[in-house]
Amino acid sequence: MISNIFPWQVNLHQQWLAQGAQRHHALLLSGKQGIGKRHFASAMAASWLCQKPQLGLACQHCEACHWLSEGSHPDFKEIKPEEAEGSDDSKKKTRKRQQIVIEQIRGLHDYLSLSNHQVGGLRVVMIHPLEWVNTTAANALLKLLEEPPAATQFILVTHQKQALLPTILSRCMQVDMPVPTAAEGVAWLHQQAIVNAEWVWHYSGGAPTTVLADHEEAAIDWHAWYLQWRAFLMQGARLELHLALPVLLQHGMLHAMTVLQKWSVDIQRCCHHLPAKYHSDALAGLKTLASACHEDQLLTFMAQLNRFKLSALHPLNQELQLEQCLLQYKKCFR
Repeated sequence: MISNIFPWQVNLHQQWLAQGAQRHHALLLSGKQGIGKRHFASAMAASWLCQKPQLGLACQHCEACHWLSEGSHPDFKEIKPEEAEGSDDSKKKTRKRQQIVIEQIRGLHDYLSLSNHQVGGLRVVMIHPLEWVNTTAANALLKLLEEPPAATQFILVTHQKQALLPTILSRCMQVDMPVPTAAEGVAWLHQQAIVNAEWVWHYSGGAPTTVLADHEEAAIDWHAWYLQWRAFLMQGARLELHLALPVLLQHGMLHAMTVLQKWSVDIQRCCHHLPAKYHSDALAGLKTLASACHEDQLLTFMAQLNRFKLSALHPLNQELQLEQCLLQYKKCFR
């Protein structure tokens, strides 16, 4: 969990450091996905719990830092969507819940009823993403934010501040997280040894940390994969389903849905003579697709993608789901 901050977060970190220990009991970090909000929250939590912080960051060597890196610090509690079991032909599978549920917040109430492990020390609660806290759980969380336990720091992370209850927002100090400039993002991707960093920056939509997470966890070479599936999606109404399906599903249904969403956005932008947002190198082909596009069908397809993405982590027949999506995609073109 322990981590440093990103270059575009340095100024914000310096401001927090200048404030010392004078903090609101509930800090809400908001901004678009992929700019390092959770990373920053983790770094701050680590620094608050560290026994020998250095320049406002965790030393990474003390006993507290060791506990935190092992996920066993008694004064740190992280609330996030948990894995849930499902079944498919009697074979158990797991998938990530799309909600943070009341049982988790009740567990937090029980945890906070205990004394801090370190006498006179701080206890830190991190919840992310906050918009995934369901209504029942949000009402239970509100009680904690209204009457916070002593020596407890909440740090909350959201990608969609507009989806939160006004009462939750009113109990927090809201922090708009900095967004990297193109120069900062590309330079940072180069430092991480990401191949085709400029292309990756544009494809990420200015959200470089999500690209790095995918690169580390699944070893995805985004540009190489793009060159494979682009050839199929360029076919429009002539798309060969049996060949496109395995290519798009190489890295799972969720990534396949993201690919189709970004591709569709750029086709729609070309329909209105706007520059491509994600695939500027494919502009000529996108314009050709746009010239043959039924925009009403494209909008139907984009809405279908939104619905399918909600269940992308569900253990269903993903190949069948994607086939349905691609059949709809073919109907978008003359």
